[in-house]
Amino acid sequence: MAGTDNEQARKVAEALAYTTGFGNEHSSEAVPGALPIGRNSPQRAPLGLYAEQLSGSAFTEPRERNHRSWLYRIRPSAAHPPFVRAGQGALRSAPFTDCVPDPNRLRWNPLPEPAGPADFLDGLWTLGGNGDATQRTGMAVHLYCANTSMDRRVFSSADGELLLVPERGGLLLRTELGLLRAEPGEVALIPRGVRFRVELLDATARGYVCENYGRPFQLPDLGPIGANGLANARDFRAPVAAYEDVGPVEVVNKFCGHLWTATYDHSPLDVVAWHGNHVPYVYDLRRFNVLGSISYDHPDPSIFTVLTSPSDTPGLAGVDFVVFAPRWLVGEDTFRPPYFHRNVMTEYMGLIEGAYDAKAEGFVPGGGSLHNMMSAHGPDRETFDRASAAELTPQKIDDGLAFMFETRWPLTLTEQARDAGHLQQGYDDVWQGLQRHFRP
Repeated sequence: MAGTDNEQARKVAEALAYTTGFGNEHSSEAVPGALPIGRNSPQRAPLGLYAEQLSGSAFTEPRERNHRSWLYRIRPSAAHPPFVRAGQGALRSAPFTDCVPDPNRLRWNPLPEPAGPADFLDGLWTLGGNGDATQRTGMAVHLYCANTSMDRRVFSSADGELLLVPERGGLLLRTELGLLRAEPGEVALIPRGVRFRVELLDATARGYVCENYGRPFQLPDLGPIGANGLANARDFRAPVAAYEDVGPVEVVNKFCGHLWTATYDHSPLDVVAWHGNHVPYVYDLRRFNVLGSISYDHPDPSIFTVLTSPSDTPGLAGVDFVVFAPRWLVGEDTFRPPYFHRNVMTEYMGLIEGAYDAKAEGFVPGGGSLHNMMSAHGPDRETFDRASAAELTPQKIDDGLAFMFETRWPLTLTEQARDAGHLQQGYDDVWQGLQRHFRP
């Protein structure tokens, strides 16, 4: 039966249409005439629909930071029974107080398969994070491993937006504003408060999630790079309106770190038309326009930033999403893998496919490493030895796709991450054997 469900979800996913452009004022209607023209909230909305605004920012934030969408739905969101507390499973939220922040370099193998049936929500497992969800600061790193689709169940986070990074298995995301398909090598961004359901396109799905409690992700400023480069706005795909009119449906809401549930007699994915800029997106990481040195040395890895969540300090991000995509290395007299460094920012790195050019072994797809602020890291011994002796011909890096969640604050682990059976032991050993070459 599960295979049939996967096949049906894939047929739906392969037929999807999109609008494009990150940050655009999009508009869409599933039924002609459903979208009001010239006003947002007419006395009687078309087709007997209810007009409702979904605000992802304060009303009075500057126009360039204002996020909101107008939804025209079969029933208003206010029509629901009381929510009651639900079990948390392995999902946790900031502030993280299980453990003290750890300065050691840490690395995990992929999340183990679930013991029984688990959908996306059941399969969420929190590694750690920082800040405070109730104060809308900081972020959390989650992983997921699922083997069944969400059935008559939807989820949303009032605490933050969710950046989904599939590593194995495709996802069909049914959101209030329409449907998105996200395959490994792509990322999906679900705004704060937007309800969605995850259906699997394959037998299992595994990946990473960044829950951003702070300001919404935006494209980074390009500065002296100029008008073009990095992630291009036109490559972000937004959904077109699609609705369902079914019931009952369980609605799970993450609010101030806790899960709350209510059973509606209808689906909240009943938006027939909408317009605005508080919308979900999918982006193909292989379309990232990688920029780099064509003379010597590396630019800072921040030049690989896809999306950034700014803080109130210019240039200091609450969280950056960085991708290490296929690229050419041509630097002369340059150590080409990422150099040894210590960083005031904290780095959580994951691997989607292939290998990472700074680690010869041990860092595998689905796994992850954590280098908290000022923890020294860089290439392992084998990579250093090989790169130091390599002939510096033009080199194409095309056998791996890695990413990083980089954040301004230390990342504190959950107890389950600290004690996990898939936490690698002896990660420090990869830097053993780096010999003394000093010759005064």
